[in-house]
Amino acid sequence: MDTTPQATREPDLGDDPTAAGALGAAPAAAPSGSGHRSGSGGARGASGPGGAGGSGPLGFIVDPALDAQRRRDLRQMRLVATGLLVLAAIVYVLTRGHDEGLLGFVNAGAEASMVGACADWFAVTAIFRHPLGLPIPHTALIPRKKEMIGRSLEEFVSENFMREDIIRERVLDAEPTRRAAEWALAPGHAKRLVDEVATVTVHALHRIPDEDVRAVIEQAVLPRLAQEPISSLAGGLLDQVVRDEAHVGLVDLALDEFRVWLVDNEDLFESLITQRAPAWVPDAINDLVARKIHVEALKWLADIRNDPRHDVRLALDKLLIDLADDLQHDPVTQAKAERLKERVLAHPQVADTAMSLWASFRAVVIAALEDEGGPVRTRAVREVTALAERLLADEPLRQRIDARICDATIYAVDRYGTELTRIISDTVDRWDGKETAERVELQVGRDLQFIRINGTLVGGLIGMLIHAVSIVLPS
Repeated sequence: MDTTPQATREPDLGDDPTAAGALGAAPAAAPSGSGHRSGSGGARGASGPGGAGGSGPLGFIVDPALDAQRRRDLRQMRLVATGLLVLAAIVYVLTRGHDEGLLGFVNAGAEASMVGACADWFAVTAIFRHPLGLPIPHTALIPRKKEMIGRSLEEFVSENFMREDIIRERVLDAEPTRRAAEWALAPGHAKRLVDEVATVTVHALHRIPDEDVRAVIEQAVLPRLAQEPISSLAGGLLDQVVRDEAHVGLVDLALDEFRVWLVDNEDLFESLITQRAPAWVPDAINDLVARKIHVEALKWLADIRNDPRHDVRLALDKLLIDLADDLQHDPVTQAKAERLKERVLAHPQVADTAMSLWASFRAVVIAALEDEGGPVRTRAVREVTALAERLLADEPLRQRIDARICDATIYAVDRYGTELTRIISDTVDRWDGKETAERVELQVGRDLQFIRINGTLVGGLIGMLIHAVSIVLPS
């Protein structure tokens, strides 16, 4: 007999038409040694009466109300299938011995209906358990073969969903770039996207501990910088900066600041000049000379500032180019640069300075992102909208982006697809065999009862056909 407890399995009068009474007398609880079985039955109602559902001990999603409806539907279909079998048996008994005429056809059809009904009952039952509890070979397929089923599902998903041509076709048909652009252009969506990204970024910045940042700086960044030669890199960068004239703005800024200082500190500048004048020179002459030098200094700075080809600028450019060349090719200059780098990195204030820069950067970013009406979010919304409009208007660009999405998806599937599909077989392996069979039967058992019904009806028709053929053929 099937020892599945009633807590997890409804009485199945249709499973054994010849032993309905015995099934009705089955024990109401499993033996104490099968506590996990009774526990799984209890898990189905873990949410309580009227609950919204929960998760069983094996990870099955359990909805008590929905499961109850499924049990009722399954029970009704079993009663229908079993009722047809009982009806065929009654008709067979009543027409037994009548081999001639219409009753002969009815008797033959009833007999064949019983055979078909019993055969299909056996087939349906064998999927989930041993019929009549007997260990007949090739029965209880799901409990015994669940590992093979899991591997088959894994192979099916891998072969039919993880193929490059299928993935590329599905992604291109979905047109993700166009859909994303249309979504972003819908009213309020661009702002919603920016708000969500800003909120997540702010939370992430708040949750980064300062100790972790300092540890990264002290244990990873600074030691790495100390090991890496910096002279050649600095020389190449400096050479490119000078050739691109990217330093011109900095030179202009320095000249402007120096000129402002001279204007604001005229007395200080003149006093520095007069202090270095010979003692025998009269004060009036010293003051006149100092004022003249101040005026000429301002004029000289203005000439440098206004003339991009001034001799001072050209001399500074040559100095920087020579320094860049020495940093890349002169061993002496390179050694000096490396020693300077080591002294700077070894200073204890470097880590504190880096942490101060990090704290300032984080505070500025957080403040900018938290301001809902601020320029950062407003500009971000405009950029998202502009990008979405461009994507909708530029079909070749959409196609290129979709192609890149395809490539990225295929790469991820090629690299991690095996791990993803293996989740199926690993999950099925962890399931209990009987519990799996019960859950599957609850999902599809009602539809499988139609096999029994069809077997009864088709068997009866075939029985009458065979009876007709036996009458026609000579004995």
